[in-house]
Amino acid sequence: MTPVLELDRVSAGFGWGPRRKAVLHEVSLTLEAGRTLGLVGESGSGKSTLAKAVVGLVRPASGRILVDGEDLAAAGRDRIAALRRRIQLIPQDPYASLNPRMTVGDALAEAIDPRRGRARDHREAIAGLLARVAMDADAADRYPHAFSGGQRQRVAIARALAVRPEVIVADEVTSALDCSVQAEVLGVLGELRRETRLTMLFISHDLAVVRHVSDEVAVMSGGRIVEYGERDAVFSAPAHAYTRLLLENVPDGRPLHTTAAQPNG
Repeated sequence: MTPVLELDRVSAGFGWGPRRKAVLHEVSLTLEAGRTLGLVGESGSGKSTLAKAVVGLVRPASGRILVDGEDLAAAGRDRIAALRRRIQLIPQDPYASLNPRMTVGDALAEAIDPRRGRARDHREAIAGLLARVAMDADAADRYPHAFSGGQRQRVAIARALAVRPEVIVADEVTSALDCSVQAEVLGVLGELRRETRLTMLFISHDLAVVRHVSDEVAVMSGGRIVEYGERDAVFSAPAHAYTRLLLENVPDGRPLHTTAAQPNG
């Protein structure tokens, strides 16, 4: 079976010439349909750069990013746009990810129809998206400032779902939230996984969350994948010293499990 998403020796960085800073170094990952791959590593390890490369915000210096076996770099402009809509990002910051001058309904309508999206023309679809993230339909008429951080993050999830993507890239979606709100957001993602067999690249520095929401785990350090395998194997018998160090530094009392979301069977 062809993977939905595949990274083949992807390298990326920022700047030009002698000032260029390499961030990713020949990263290879595979994401199968209906599975969640957890990408874990400390701040500065390259996780967010990888997320941006996958959704087209950073152009790889080398390597290939394939969607259903099709190389994005080799596709024409129109084809790239179509492929990119099949991979949607849920950004880290729920405060900065929504336009404060647009109602939630208009933000969702814009995602549904980027050219002519108006909330009044897509009320049924918008209500359905909000219901999928456990929000009432009347939220469509309100502005982002009227919501809590957790509610905004749920709106961001709904917006990512609006184009019916094949892959969701969740980039540190709980890092700006307190523990109780984290559980709400993870609960929404867990329901989506159970109901729709959502395919997801879940990026986090939180080992407890990564272990519980993921089917497979990749550990990143210094822009390289240092360990990669099935979740239980990585957490029960880590092969790399860096993985063992991360596990040893989980704060006391922070269990490596949660009841917020269950992995796919």
